[in-house]
Amino acid sequence: MSSTRDDEAQERPCAAVLLLMRELWSSAAGRVGVTCVLLILACALLDSKIVPYGPNDIDISARLAAPSLKHWLGADQLGRDLLSRIIDGSQAVMALVAVGVGVALAIGMAAGVIAGYGFRTMGAIFALLCDVIRSLPMMLFALAVASLIGTGLGTVALIVIMFLVPVYFRVARNQTVVLKQSEYVTAARAMGASSLRVMLNHILPNLIGQMVVLVAMDVPTVIGIEAGLSFLGQGARPPLATWGSLLRDGFAFIREAPHIALVAGLPIVIATIGFTFLGEALRDALDPRVARGSRH
Repeated sequence: MSSTRDDEAQERPCAAVLLLMRELWSSAAGRVGVTCVLLILACALLDSKIVPYGPNDIDISARLAAPSLKHWLGADQLGRDLLSRIIDGSQAVMALVAVGVGVALAIGMAAGVIAGYGFRTMGAIFALLCDVIRSLPMMLFALAVASLIGTGLGTVALIVIMFLVPVYFRVARNQTVVLKQSEYVTAARAMGASSLRVMLNHILPNLIGQMVVLVAMDVPTVIGIEAGLSFLGQGARPPLATWGSLLRDGFAFIREAPHIALVAGLPIVIATIGFTFLGEALRDALDPRVARGSRH
């Protein structure tokens, strides 16, 4: 009997995932988004297996070489293969996205749910800190933090976390205030459920869908922060390849080899289109009311 229940519990998430994928693939935006995101994730996960050359291999004879059969996307100022560096950079950028967005989501959701459920003093203090951070211009704030603690992807991840926590906190707090008035939460509290149990079993599961959509929409912002800081020399340290550092190199040699800047901007454009379309398709799939409204 218990094994049958376990099998059913395992089948439900699988069925839900398959249904979600079917919904995503049924729209043009979903197909474009899923394709672009899968392409980027494949490059990040299969990095060392698919790069044609070592990302830091120097070949002076190929310095600033234009795209050719040997170097499909050309070479940079040191003769390093641009395709290999873009693929290698996708791993660093996606790792930054995973760490930065993941930590920010965990902190923001936890604080938002606690503040929205009724812990007003802690919520007021956290909201004040979030307001202070959000009132600062993003890039000036990022440059100030980088100047204080030094450059590197770790610094960029910290900046991403500090910038996104207020976003997730506000959404989680506002939704929790609405959800705690719902009938099922009232019934759970009447049956003697503790505040922790209500938050974990009834509030958080109903926040997941909206937060997933928000995360997908925020990925281009994270990529933009990394690209901006690396372009200004405050991001990844050489010789680590990221999309922002490639864009900086391309701008430095824009007259001699304009293809470097064009190629370096390509993955940023693909990622922005992919995650934005994916977020829109997820919103439509997870909220049928939005989908019905868009049809009318």
